[in-house]
Amino acid sequence: MRVLTVGVFALAGLLFFTSFNTARGTNIRTDSSLLKLSDLIQERSHKNARLDETNAALRGDIEGLAKRTGGGTGKAEQARLAALEQNAGTQKLTGKAVTVTLNDAPPDATAKLPGYPEPQPDYLVIHQQDLQAVVNALWLGGAQGIKVMDQRLISTSAVRCVGNTLILQGRVYSPPYKITAIGDPDKLQKALAASPAIQNYMVYVNVYGLGWKVTEDGTVTLPGYTGAVDLHYAKPVE
Repeated sequence: MRVLTVGVFALAGLLFFTSFNTARGTNIRTDSSLLKLSDLIQERSHKNARLDETNAALRGDIEGLAKRTGGGTGKAEQARLAALEQNAGTQKLTGKAVTVTLNDAPPDATAKLPGYPEPQPDYLVIHQQDLQAVVNALWLGGAQGIKVMDQRLISTSAVRCVGNTLILQGRVYSPPYKITAIGDPDKLQKALAASPAIQNYMVYVNVYGLGWKVTEDGTVTLPGYTGAVDLHYAKPVE
């Protein structure tokens, strides 16, 4: 499935650029004005980051105004709203934290233990399933909040990989990938060790050199989620 996903995206990009240049009558080997698919993804990623910052600033202005004016609600209602925002992940969260760092293996890696085959390229990179395994284990370990790279996860967050890059909430990241969770450090570490998916990942760590590091960070503060919280879903055509 990993190889198939990469192949589909590569084929889609090739068909796009080929049809584009056929229409213009240009040569795809010499026309430097064409944006590569990777350039387009990076451009959109930077734009989404700027929009997130703008959205966060506006949300802060609204919350500040609501606090000054009372927001038209009583203190009990304001307290209930604050608790809902905390549970939803839109507010900062402070507590003891554990960070897991995943990284690709060296491109020239070979099998370190006897009895294992020489690695395929697919063996040497971090995949979506690896990131999901860590996130799921941390939730099972009682994490109160999780940050992947510089973004807070909420209930609608989806960790997706295309090739060896991570796409999270409209932004693109390259390894090493850092996942930080706030909770009881002992319980979080036990949950990581007990995860069958992570146990399988550790085989690749020991045999092929994939990166794995777990650290206790002391007290840290996770940012609140700053993106849109509206749900987007398909609708029937009238």
